[in-house]
Amino acid sequence: MNLYAPDAIRNIALVGHGDCGKTSLAEAMLYTAGAVPRLGTVQDGSTQSDFHPDEIERRTSISTSLLHAERFGLKLNILDTPGYADFTGEVKTAVHVADTVLLCFNAAGGVEIGHEVGWSYADSMHKPVVLVATKCDRETARLDELTERIRERFGHGVVPIQFAADEGAGFSTIIDVMLMKQLRYTPGAADEVEVGEIPAAHRERAEQMHQELVESVAETDEALMEKFFAEGTLSEDDLRAGLKHDLVERLLFPLVICAPATNVGVGRVMDFIFNCCPTPTDAPPIPATNPATGATGEVHADPTGFTALFVFRTTNEAHVGELAYFRVMNGHVESGHDLMNAQTNKGERLAQLFVLNGHQRKEAPKLLAGDLGAAVKLKDTHSNQTLHDKGYDIAFAPVEPPEPAVRLAVSARRKQDDDKLATGLHQLMAEDPSFTVQHDAEIHQIIVGGQGDTHLDIMLRRLRDRYGVEVDTAEPRIPYRETVRGRSDVRYRHKKQTGGAGQFAEAAIRLEPTERGSGYAFQNAVVGGVVSGKHVPAVDKGAQEMAARGVLAGYPVVDVKVTLYDGKEHPVDSNENAFKAAGRMAFKQAFLEAKPILLEPIHSVEVRVPDDHMGDVLGDLSGRRGRIQGMESEGGRSTIRAQVPLAELFGYATALRSMTQGRGVHKRSLSHYEEVPADVTERVIASAGKLHEEEV
Repeated sequence: MNLYAPDAIRNIALVGHGDCGKTSLAEAMLYTAGAVPRLGTVQDGSTQSDFHPDEIERRTSISTSLLHAERFGLKLNILDTPGYADFTGEVKTAVHVADTVLLCFNAAGGVEIGHEVGWSYADSMHKPVVLVATKCDRETARLDELTERIRERFGHGVVPIQFAADEGAGFSTIIDVMLMKQLRYTPGAADEVEVGEIPAAHRERAEQMHQELVESVAETDEALMEKFFAEGTLSEDDLRAGLKHDLVERLLFPLVICAPATNVGVGRVMDFIFNCCPTPTDAPPIPATNPATGATGEVHADPTGFTALFVFRTTNEAHVGELAYFRVMNGHVESGHDLMNAQTNKGERLAQLFVLNGHQRKEAPKLLAGDLGAAVKLKDTHSNQTLHDKGYDIAFAPVEPPEPAVRLAVSARRKQDDDKLATGLHQLMAEDPSFTVQHDAEIHQIIVGGQGDTHLDIMLRRLRDRYGVEVDTAEPRIPYRETVRGRSDVRYRHKKQTGGAGQFAEAAIRLEPTERGSGYAFQNAVVGGVVSGKHVPAVDKGAQEMAARGVLAGYPVVDVKVTLYDGKEHPVDSNENAFKAAGRMAFKQAFLEAKPILLEPIHSVEVRVPDDHMGDVLGDLSGRRGRIQGMESEGGRSTIRAQVPLAELFGYATALRSMTQGRGVHKRSLSHYEEVPADVTERVIASAGKLHEEEV
């Protein structure tokens, strides 16, 4: 395998909504470069990207594939990402690692939620974006309409580089307004293109679009603006240099077109990437931290410097074991390289290195800064970790996974599998940080979280297939709270005679509500020493034990104040245990007499949906006892902010996608607790009683 310097490498992430042609485009790039002998298809499961049985069965990508192609002495690394909302964590990681994002659109479609997600990730990470209209050979392809929709959503920095001379069925000819040439392709051929002059029928439009492109590029650079005023135009080299600058600075977003299924225009897309997209050295320096001192710095992808890798993905493959995908951030890496893990401070030896085309591995003895590769059987390195040369303490910031959209409670079907369940879940979370595992001591459940039902289904299937653990799933219990609305005064006497030394304690307490969120408070108001100082803490401890256990339905009691104001004790039979028992029972009795209520967690929810689905979503939120806090509309999409009880949000991600044909997304966070309606309280208390009976 050839060794590529940073300036000969381009790293791209193919991003977009489901069914926008990303995998087909990746396959066509490999075919064009001669990396594969034939053009595979998603329909027959023969692409390099979608090689996992789940992907072949579903005919959709579920994880990011790493591919590479070599053309004209240059290397193109391709990260083909999933398009559906269940796998946005994969998209975020790929955008983080790539130098350019190719945002792919179905020419017969429009701007979907997957495009917005990809755009937002690229924007937040300040990554260049090239827009690619695929499937221009579809009968219903409408490139002009798509271009307008893209501009409406993403602004007028979108500049078309090409248009189709014959869009729709039979598409084979592209007018390139950067080259000012007509490109006529042989559909299905690997890289056959006839370059000619633009016919008269398309000349006027091409000249107008060329002028718009030249002016857009000139406006972003003072030297190019002066040259444009002096000469009236810019050369192809000027346009290339200007577009590369504008891509890095996110000033312009070029739009190119192709039909991956017939390989029309794909070679030109690759040429545009090589000519105009940034190399690892063109990209901004990468921030890094010294874990030992906390000092910050930057890495510039220098192949002659110390070695540092960022492991962005790990996976476990049959007959291979754990495979770690990495980017060489600095220096070089070679087989047998000994490195340190910045997070664990343990050594790792990279025995074998590979470059990948899906599941096909090709040994790579050495890789330089900016390149992507994989290593097998690392001992203790997982996703989001840094490996570096000994003596160079450096760590790169991890990719923060998106918040889980769906949560499930899981338990091992067989009690003897509890340990295997814990091990398996831990390993799966290390591989995929967007899959979360929480051992919730309050509700006594293991809660797994993911980006959607399909995401969780796949992770639990891997748990079964890889670790042999069958699980039962359930709706997570709601962490209710108990409190009171009124005051009560209670005197409780604990008296017990067992034949020997007895137990005696009397506690008089006052229970009253406090400000929401204040928790539990205790005050000693005893006067005259009727309860000695050594026994007062026992009353408090007993009350706290009952508060933690709950009175109404077994949920913690909060926002109450307990005041011990009187009591009695016996010189022989009074002790700590007696007063703790008195405090416990006095608290229970006082709580039941002080107008007890349940509190439920209320979440702040932000929902983004197309305008034409807003009515359905608003109605659904109201049906979930939601309160609308505000609405905004921009670019054909609405943002709805509401407060909704957590108890009503189970399954909401799935319901939202169903209501909006997969175009709606939401995020949520705990806002506060508030009183549960009486009818809901009755159901919760009844359910808690049944649960207690089952546990007994």
